Order: sequence, then C-alpha cells, then structure tokens
Amino acid sequence: MGNQDTIRKVAIVGYNRIPFARANTFYSDVSNLQMMTATLDGLIEKYKLQGQLLGEVVGGAVIKHTTDNNLIRECVMRTALDPATPACDLQQACDTGIESAIYIANKIALGQIESGIACGVDSISDMPIAVSEKLRKILLDARKAKSLGEKIKTFLKIRPKDLTPLVPRNEESQTGLSMGGHTEITAKYYQIAREDQDQLALQSHLNMAKAYDEGFFSDMITPFNGLDRDNNLRKDSTLEKLAKLAPAFDKTNGTLTAGNSTPLTDGASSILLASEEWAKEHNLPILAYITHAEVAAIEYVKNQQNLLLAPLFAASRMLEKANLTLQDFDYYEIHEAFAAQVLATLKIWESPELSASIGLKKPLGAIDRRKLNVKGSSLAAAHPFAATGGRIIGVMAKLLHEKGSGRGFISICAAGGQGITMIIEK
Repeated sequence: MGNQDTIRKVAIVGYNRIPFARANTFYSDVSNLQMMTATLDGLIEKYKLQGQLLGEVVGGAVIKHTTDNNLIRECVMRTALDPATPACDLQQACDTGIESAIYIANKIALGQIESGIACGVDSISDMPIAVSEKLRKILLDARKAKSLGEKIKTFLKIRPKDLTPLVPRNEESQTGLSMGGHTEITAKYYQIAREDQDQLALQSHLNMAKAYDEGFFSDMITPFNGLDRDNNLRKDSTLEKLAKLAPAFDKTNGTLTAGNSTPLTDGASSILLASEEWAKEHNLPILAYITHAEVAAIEYVKNQQNLLLAPLFAASRMLEKANLTLQDFDYYEIHEAFAAQVLATLKIWESPELSASIGLKKPLGAIDRRKLNVKGSSLAAAHPFAATGGRIIGVMAKLLHEKGSGRGFISICAAGGQGITMIIEK
C-alpha cells in the first residue's frame, strides 16, 4: 500500500492546543469549527506550515451538529495550509484524539504520507438540540406534501408535547447510566476510598499548577477567546475543600464528587506527526516517536463496573507485543476521567486475584506513582472528550524531549467500554 519496503519511524514534531474551559464559561458562544480552526492556526504559526501541503489532517468531535458533517476539512480550508491538504473526520468517544494520531502514524509508517496532523475538539456549551421523533416525522411528511392544504393538515398533527427539545444525554444507551454512574459502581466494586480519590485529584491540580508556574505549558497553548490557561485548574485546592463536596452521582452513598471527577468541558488540541526525513527537511526537532499502540474493548452491560477499564486489556496486549513490562517507563499518563477509574486500574494491575477475575493473563504490577501524570492531567485540565488525546500526547512528547531519552506509557479510557494505550519513546 505504501512506497516503502520497511516500516518507518513516526516522529512527533509539534503540538498545540487552546486552553480548556469549563462548559458555559469562556467558550459559551464558540463552535467546534472555531475552536479547532484556532488550534490549527496556532500549530501552523508555531511551526511555519503556511502554504504547506500536508499528507492529511484527521480528527473529530464527540458532540457534533449536523452541520459539522465535514468538520475537519472545513477547518483546514479556513487555515493557511495548502487547501489541497485532505482531511477526515474520525470519532471514537474519548479515544478520538489518540485514535487520530494512530491513523496518521500508520500512514506515515507505511510510506503513504510524509506528514499529518491529528486533532480533536469538543464543545459542550454549543450543544446540538434535536426535536422529538414524532415532530421529525411530521416535518418530513410536510416536506413531501404536494399542496399547501396537505402541509397544513400535516402540521395540525403537532401537539405541544411534541415541541419539547431533545438534548444529548451523557449516558450509555445500553445501560441508561452516565459515565459517572458506572464509575460509582466501579468505586464500590473495587473498594476505592473517597479519601484516595480526593488525594489523586489534589495531586493533579498541584502538579499542573506547578507546571504552569515553571512555564512548561508556555509553548504548548495558544490563548483563545480571552483565556490563556485551563480554567478548571484550582491552585488553591486542598483535601479539606475537596472533602466538603457532596456526592455527584449516588447522592446517598457515593464517593464521586465534582472535585474528583472531570467536568463537562470545551476545547481543542492538535499534534503534528511526520517521517524523520520530513522533519529534517523542515528543520523541526524530533520530540519523540510513537512506537506502539493498542485498542481494546470490554463488556460493561452485565458487568457495569467495567465501563472504563478496557485499557487494562490494551496495555497487556501492547506490552506483550513490545516485549516490555509496565515498570519499563520513565513517565505514565493515565487519563483521569475520574479519580476512581485511575485508582481501580492501578489496583487491578497490582493484584493477581483482581487481574485474574477480570480476565487478564497476569497482573502487570505496581508503577512508581511519582512518575504518574507529573504535569497534572484531566482532573486539573478538564476533559473536552475528543481533545484529551492530543493534550496527553503533547505533554508526554515534551517530557521525553526535555529529558533527552526515555519511554512513556499512555492510557485513555472511553465511553462504550473502549480504551487505548500507546508507547512513546525518545
């Protein structure tokens, strides 16, 4: 399929995102198209890509309007890239950003393209509103009517209750439970204490606040719409403040709160990938390489505690193929959809009994938690679904580039009982 006899190395050569904003704050009047275009514009400006014909741009959004049907191509056409640069929409819930990187990386590895951008965007503020199914059918029938009289007769079938708008619901269609509802079950099933969840959340905020103070994000973020840093970050967070928050899902016996769960968020991110040759031709530093990735899914309808645990299987298969152990890494980035989901993952890895009970061949063992999410992660930055993958890849690539060598492990869970893991090396 490609023009190479061997698999080529895939380099991460750039990154850019806009600050992430809690829903209905700074980006309340901004669309997916505007956020994604601004993020791409920042990437293009930073790496002098004006007029460049790239191999492809791919990404997507989890929450989309019908007018977003060709979203990424429309964004590309509004940037300074050569308009002949093709683009593709891709969506796999919270895995969208990292799946987009795998898509581009595979094409580079096979010699099909020399460079490409993986990206993702989501707006909860600009939520699409649908009409009821009955009203939709009436409108379609009216459109087919031959005469004005037939149209009026069709419209007279509408009742007040048919006019109630339908807003996308944050729940799994097969269970009726939200991600938080499922993760509350996970926390109870694996006995994840509220205090441990709050501690993980606090550490995420402290790590990210320190990273901002040290300037780590200064070249990674393009200010947008009056915001220059993630507005979910709480520099003054404490265990005492977190302990006062009420349960968010199980109001009576729950341990998940607004403090140890990610909020609904708006934002966008992008990653520039290339072959080594293209990077050298364009005088761009090779920050790190994507070397392995694995996608997995898990049954979660009968076993409702499983929803966000698919990365357990992706990690096991990936490490076996790479001939590595979970301890062979300098940094770990585990997406913090909920503190309880991260802690359950770590607990299962460490336990032969729990690993066996969930169906893993063997426990992967404990990691050095001082190497986990060292610049803060989703609990501090927040989580615009499709944009999280790009944020995490960018952070890992920069960590390894600054260190000068090493290996990074990435894990991202997603709705639908899916998950992705990736290895990045320098």
